[in-house]
Order: sequence, then structure tokens, then C-alpha cells
Amino acid sequence: MVKYDTVLIRFGELSTKGKNRRDFIKRLDSNIKWMLREYPDLKYQRTHDRIYIKLQDENPDEISEKLKKVFGISSFSFTEKVHSDIETIQNEGLRIAQETDRKTFKVITRRHDKTFPLNSDGINRAVASVILKNTELKVDVHHPELEIQIEVHEEDTYITYEKIPGAGGYPAGINGKCLLMLSGGIDSPVAAYELMKRGIQVEAVHFASPPYTSDNAKQKVLDLAQMVSIYQGRMKVHIVNFTDLQLEIYKAAGDPYAVTLMRRMMFRIAEQVAEKNGCIALGTGESVGQVASQTLESIACINSTIRIPVLRPLVCMDKVEIINMARKIGTYDTSILPFEDCCTIFDPKNPVTKPTEKKAVGYENKFDWQKMVSDCVEHTTDVVVRPEEKEEVFL
Repeated sequence: MVKYDTVLIRFGELSTKGKNRRDFIKRLDSNIKWMLREYPDLKYQRTHDRIYIKLQDENPDEISEKLKKVFGISSFSFTEKVHSDIETIQNEGLRIAQETDRKTFKVITRRHDKTFPLNSDGINRAVASVILKNTELKVDVHHPELEIQIEVHEEDTYITYEKIPGAGGYPAGINGKCLLMLSGGIDSPVAAYELMKRGIQVEAVHFASPPYTSDNAKQKVLDLAQMVSIYQGRMKVHIVNFTDLQLEIYKAAGDPYAVTLMRRMMFRIAEQVAEKNGCIALGTGESVGQVASQTLESIACINSTIRIPVLRPLVCMDKVEIINMARKIGTYDTSILPFEDCCTIFDPKNPVTKPTEKKAVGYENKFDWQKMVSDCVEHTTDVVVRPEEKEEVFL
């Protein structure tokens, strides 16, 4: 069997970034090296449209699992690097064909070296003819069971037959920073993942209400933050003590408007925390219509309290889609642990689904919420979580 010696990494969506392309590729290269930092002997080569990693006898399966978590990679392949002459390329293509149990094949060539004697179609035909003469495989250009992919460069040619899907998106941290409202539920960790996939660095704010919420509930949130931090290297979590303000809200508003006021106050606090920490937007795990505070009327009433933009990556996803994504990224089992957060401990029986700003402001005028919001911001505590215990800096 073939012994892979090189990983070929494709950029995908980065090819659309025009003048920013170089910065994006540089960030992707840095992120890949950070993800593979446990393998110091790997050798890297970066070109305008590929990154090549010399494996140095490292385990391809281990490398593959880590590369799947790097945003900005469209796909990657483990390849055999051979000398760029047609006979060597033919022999390698034949070897791959002879070792497979598939019945149909296709050869796909990219000729980066335009001085190579054969063009891409000529290389395809030369390799295919050798395979047809020496095996029972048949050509199928539309739906082949085996795709032999060849990339010809001036000195070396890379040959593979497997393309592994990457995480896609943009390199983590390339598109600015936002503050995500992170609860202990299913939705917000998925929102963190989706925001990171768009190249956004995510910090989090969590609202705790001790003694009504427990240390277990806070630890659950930190565990969720740690799980998704693998995609950007670390995450700062800002923890807000929300107890006094939350109790005052329920005194002033009673059952129907309590959730609306609570969310309005959370947004005000989050905006100030964001501005203090260089975040230019908020993020939430909201999905339209999922709960009372996520109707369009509620979203409009709550959103009116702040100036900075709010990113809602799950806004059009249904609960089944969100749960499936939570399972995919590994946060679901932790999210469903029975430790309540501040949004559920005072769960109203009849929350208003079409709140108005006039009524919300009327309730807010019953108490000095401005000072309480300022106190919450001032006494916020910060925790930095990482995928592992040792100190790391993700550039």
C-alpha cells in the first residue's frame, strides 16, 4: 500500500477574496500550524493556491482529524510526491489503480508547470491508457468510482485519489471580533461555531444568577466554551452576576414582560462589555419563532436598546437542524445536562409574544435600571478557556 508523504490543502472560498487573499492565506497557514503544533517536525510550503505539508512519517489519520477542524480549508488530500516525468506519473497512477477494488475510474490533471511536454488532457490520456491496458477498470468520466488526481509542478508531481472535505469558511479570527451571548443551552454553542466559521473571533458573555443558578451551571457554560474554543484556539468568557437586576425586573414587570425586560437588559450589558473588549458586534443563538422572546416583535423590541449590530447565524434554522449540528460538533450532550441558567429559573407562564417598546419602557421607568446595568458591567469577571490546560496564544 502507498505510504503518504504529503498533505495537499485547498483553500476554496478564499479564492474569492481579491486583494485580501494574501492575508487570508497567511492566517490560514498560521492556524494550520497552530492546530498541528504537536507535530514539530512537519515541513510546510505555501503557494498562491495551495499549502503542502510534508508528513515526516507522522500518522495521517491523526493529522486528518485535526485538519478537519481548521476553518478556511475547502478540502485536503494525502498524496504521493513523485518526480515530474510522464513515465513516473504513469507508473504511480497504475499502482493506485491496481490496488483498488473499484470498477471505474477517471484521471483529472492540473498542470501548474506549463513547460511540461504534455498538456492536462494529454497527461490524462497517457495515464488512462496505461491503466486500461493493465487492469480491468473502465473509464467513466461522469460518475467514476475512482478519481486519480494529478498536480504537475516543475520538479514534483502530487498524485492522490481521495479528497477529504474540510470545514470550509474563512480562517478563524480574520473578520473581526464579536461577543456571543452564551447560555448553557443547545443553540448558542452552535452559534459560536457558525460565527467562527465566518472568520469571526468569538468572545462570550454569560449571565449567572447565584444562588438561583449553581456553580455546576457556570461550569457547564465554561465546558461548552472550551469545546468550541478548539476552532479558534481559546475563548474569553465574561461572567455577569445578574441576580439583583433580574429580581428587580420581576418586581417591576411581573410575568408577561419579565423575559422581554430581561433580554433588553442583557443586550445593554452585553453592548457595554463588547465595547470595552473591542468587539464590534453581538452574537446570539436566536432562531425566529422558537420561543416567546424570538418572535419578530420581540426581537425588534429587544434590539432597539442597543446601537451595535447583532449577528444571528441560526436565525432561519429549525430546532432539528440546530440539534444535529450540536451533535456534529460534540456539544449536545453537555448542553442537555440538567443545570438551569438564569433564563429558565424564572420561566414565566404567559410571556408576551408581541411586546411593544412603549410598554417595556414604562416598566423600566419603575426602577433605576441604568445604575444596575453599570454595576453589572463593572463587576463582570473574566475567564479564558482553552482546548487544553497549557497556556497557548492563537495569533
